Amino acid sequence: MTTDMQEDTITLYRPTGPNELKLVEASGYTAWPPRLPEQPVFYPVTNEQYAREIAEKWNVKQSSVGFVTRFEVRKSFMDKYSVQQVGAAHHTEWWIPAEELPELNANIVGTIAVIGKYEQDQQ
Repeated sequence: MTTDMQEDTITLYRPTGPNELKLVEASGYTAWPPRLPEQPVFYPVTNEQYAREIAEKWNVKQSSVGFVTRFEVRKSFMDKYSVQQVGAAHHTEWWIPAEELPELNANIVGTIAVIGKYEQDQQ
């Protein structure tokens, strides 16, 4: 591959709570933190709509705030995983074993961007 050729990437999304986002920020927005023992799989999703739903319904409920992130990963790395449908047609995600997360991080192209923020309604 020559230096002026751009690598093919896949756009991934991840609904994220404030604690995880602090760890991503500490990495310079270049890596996801290791999974906790009770989290054997890293679940990035395939589309922004699904990520927003999770951030609004789950992260806000759990932490009063939820974020949506977007990042690019080399297609050559993601090709070994298949997309899983877990509900409605747009509820699609990748299941990446926790022990393979360092390799995923090494295949992120660019930085992890925060593209949405949801908070509990202030009444």
